[in-house]
Amino acid sequence: MEQGSYNPFVTAQKQFDHVADMIGLDEATRVLLRQPAREYHFTIPVKMDDGSTKVFNGYRIQHNDARGPAKGGIRFHPQETIDTIRALSMWMTWKCAVVDIPLGGGKGGVICDPHNLSKGEQEKLCRGYIRQLGKNIGPDLDVPAPDMMTNGQHMLWMMDEFEAMHGGHYPGTITGKPVGMGGSLGRTEATGYGVVYTLREALKALGIDIASTTASLQGFGNVAEYCARLYVGLGGKLIAVSSWDNHDKKAYTFRRQSGIDVEQMASIKDSFGTINKDKAIEFGYEVLDGSDWIAQDVDILLPCALENQITPEAFTRISNKVRVICEGANGPTTPDADELIKARGIYLIPDFLCNAGGVTCSYFEQVQCNMNYFWTKEEVLEKLDKKMTSAYWAVHKLAEDKGLYMRDAAYVIAINRVAEAVKLRGWV
Repeated sequence: MEQGSYNPFVTAQKQFDHVADMIGLDEATRVLLRQPAREYHFTIPVKMDDGSTKVFNGYRIQHNDARGPAKGGIRFHPQETIDTIRALSMWMTWKCAVVDIPLGGGKGGVICDPHNLSKGEQEKLCRGYIRQLGKNIGPDLDVPAPDMMTNGQHMLWMMDEFEAMHGGHYPGTITGKPVGMGGSLGRTEATGYGVVYTLREALKALGIDIASTTASLQGFGNVAEYCARLYVGLGGKLIAVSSWDNHDKKAYTFRRQSGIDVEQMASIKDSFGTINKDKAIEFGYEVLDGSDWIAQDVDILLPCALENQITPEAFTRISNKVRVICEGANGPTTPDADELIKARGIYLIPDFLCNAGGVTCSYFEQVQCNMNYFWTKEEVLEKLDKKMTSAYWAVHKLAEDKGLYMRDAAYVIAINRVAEAVKLRGWV
């Protein structure tokens, strides 16, 4: 999770400190907001299929809940770190604030590799996670969701365990559930579509026709796939996709200069986003090194995978043709690379604005569950488009009016909203 020498929590704090200085945030509010409000560290013993017992380390971080219950995903990953979760919980606070939904920031994780666990072992792990947290989450406290290597089935097991513990139906406790079991239509597409809604508006602001653009994409999980689908659907040409190969334990970049057929590519990937290399070659794709996605001669770069991918070293490989970087991943750019992006004049759509479609639709799911009334897919995506478009233009206008970098403008809006809530509550 932590890439090279970069610590994501240090990155998150640096970004916060920079803007706190810019807006003159008082010391007490600064100290309160640059660290999590609560942390839960625990162990989860699981009886494995072979009769042995394995103990997993689990975490849940609640960064801030001044604007509403904490909200954030649960990751299953063998290289999960506590500082990654701290950073993601902090970014979630700003993400909910910048799109102006009444939720705070949280995040969770378990150090494990679900590829190596049977379905039954995964279920026991999910239920064990909730048994350890059952008194500290809920629709009015903290609402988890799926994240890297977790899915709707995992969330449903977790919700079932929570309801068994509390003796009732509480579908608003967890989002990202399967449709028909409290899940929202449109949630599958939400994060990827949200990325492209902000990209579409940015291209309008820059006077660029999306149909004349080319793009390169890192990742081909759920977010990246639906980002690719909508971008191509609006007329853009995607020429490269980088994907982690779970069999070879390395990433590959798949390139076709005439344009990638997203439907075809989706048909040869597994549930974890690994593209079948042999079939890709059969379909006429070039197979390059995993890092080569960033070096393509395109207009738009779409990092939609892990943290700390755009570093000063990686930046040297970015083509002079690149006009826009659209951060579908959380924390893909390091602070020292931000300075290089600014200097070259590349337009950046910051992560916690760009990929906020997921949490926005999770909020919609929670609202629908609490009402026990569910919207059509068209209604969900229309509301999502309006939310993302409104949030984008608020950030863009502030950046234009004050001469700010887009990331700084997004932070100014988010931090001011959270700081105001903290002060109105009398916490500082």
